[in-house]
Amino acid sequence: MASVFTHIFVGEALAKTLTSEKMPAKFWVLAAVSSILPDIDIVGFYLGIRYRSLFGHRGFSHSLLFAAIAGMLTAFLAFRDVPRGTRKWWGLAAFFFFVTASHGMLDAMTDGGYGIGFFIPFDNTRYFSPWQPLTVSPVGVYGFFSRWGWDVLVSEFIWIWLPMLTILAIVAAYRKKFHHRS
Repeated sequence: MASVFTHIFVGEALAKTLTSEKMPAKFWVLAAVSSILPDIDIVGFYLGIRYRSLFGHRGFSHSLLFAAIAGMLTAFLAFRDVPRGTRKWWGLAAFFFFVTASHGMLDAMTDGGYGIGFFIPFDNTRYFSPWQPLTVSPVGVYGFFSRWGWDVLVSEFIWIWLPMLTILAIVAAYRKKFHHRS
């Protein structure tokens, strides 16, 4: 998996990129939570659920169906003031879908594990990205504070953080220029 830091960074960067309006604090908190939500499946390690099973690590909770359910539930439960079925409500649901789905996309770019079950429960195949530049993160805190954890952060900084920071700078420059014209 990618590190929790990078998952949260990508969730927040997507939020900053995809919305230009002032959003409430809960939006930003939920973007961070949604970005790491798929790793709820690590509880399975302690419950005896095998890694490669449907509900094992990188299984159902990393699927696109899970991301869609999570996105709609987040919009439904956290944004009760937004009328259901409106463009704004569907925009929130879609945003939280993309942030949750970004988790599996990042994990698929790592060089370890058994792949991501993007299409579970319809297809139990685990997939990797054809391009895997990220060093897989250790599962657990202790392994992260080692040379391996450092290697993870370096690869994520090069392949995820720098490109996302560049995109954020471009979007900010565009918005500044566009905003001054209005």
